[in-house]
Amino acid sequence: MSIISNSLKRIKPSPTIAVTQKARELRAAGKDVIGLGAGEPDFDTPDNIKNAAIKAIKSGDTKYTAVDGTATLKKAIVDKFRRENKLNYSTNQITVGTGGKQVLYNAFMATLNKGDEVIIPAPFWVSYPDMVLLAGGKPKIIKCTEQEGFKLTPKKLKKAISKKTKWLILNSPSNPTGAGYSKKEIQDLAKVLVRNKMVYILSDDIYEHIRYDNFDFFTIAQISKLKDRTLTMNGVSKSYAMTGWRIGYAAGPKDIIKAIGKIQSQSTSNPSSISQAAAVEALNGNQGFIQKRSKAFKERRDFVVKSLNNIKGIKCLTPNGAFYVFPSCKGLLNKKTKFKTDTDFVKKLLEKENVAVVQGSAFGLDGYFRISYATSMKNLKKAMDRIKSFCENLI
Repeated sequence: MSIISNSLKRIKPSPTIAVTQKARELRAAGKDVIGLGAGEPDFDTPDNIKNAAIKAIKSGDTKYTAVDGTATLKKAIVDKFRRENKLNYSTNQITVGTGGKQVLYNAFMATLNKGDEVIIPAPFWVSYPDMVLLAGGKPKIIKCTEQEGFKLTPKKLKKAISKKTKWLILNSPSNPTGAGYSKKEIQDLAKVLVRNKMVYILSDDIYEHIRYDNFDFFTIAQISKLKDRTLTMNGVSKSYAMTGWRIGYAAGPKDIIKAIGKIQSQSTSNPSSISQAAAVEALNGNQGFIQKRSKAFKERRDFVVKSLNNIKGIKCLTPNGAFYVFPSCKGLLNKKTKFKTDTDFVKKLLEKENVAVVQGSAFGLDGYFRISYATSMKNLKKAMDRIKSFCENLI
């Protein structure tokens, strides 16, 4: 009899983390690998944020805090929602976790019973389905096509809702596609949800500030009558280049927030006191660098999209935000190339050209691959040259 629990048999390791780790191992072995798999800004954490952490250390702010976040950080989060999203919350409607991933995991653990369904539009962030499975729920994957801009339509949402539906996950701008929902698109989805009163909405807004071409960001609690049924998750990892600091947060109904705190009290307890102090400065401090960095991301996006669309067999939409593109490699999956799947394509790309990307099937949609352009233009130019050479040699 195995000591490992049956629940672990339902899930798999994160494909994006696996690709990143593989790239590290190859580099350690002396390979000139360009890793385009990690969803991590290559910019450094701003100095004012780092200095706030140093100050916290020097002043002895190194003890346990309240389980789900300090009062100071919760107030900064309340102020952020009011200032940027026109949403009013009290501090007892706020939870802080060790990264956005923990907040999402806690939410599912706190609310899902066996057989409860969670609607997940695909392409999706790789962790959503596995977190649902670990919590005993059932992921209901709804494929959203390239022709639909990789976005859920009201018609598909209406068809997907059943008596067992507990949650809908909305991620805008999206990982892995960078697709963003417009105000009207969100309101049209909200019309369906208003009529289905048992469905809660989990809005993953982690890429809120990384957007381009004057794309206006709206979160569903802000522009609908669904605030009382919405858990709005965000964090400092992407916008503030603080992935390693591990601070995520959410606002929502008091009963859900309280239940999340109960789970956290028996798992990790509080997030790092030092990281929380840094997050206060991130939210309250100067925000000017965000726009400058988004401009740099946009230049990278434009270069990558143009380069990919100049490669025969590859087709790539232009995303609204985040720092990913999700190109199609369907034109290269045929008898001539001997590639049957996108996994075959990305595996051979790494083997032949030392470029690490993630297969689209990991995100729930076959025939695509994800590129993270959160790296230098120098690396991106080398990577695009290698991908072009690789694809041209296939045809």
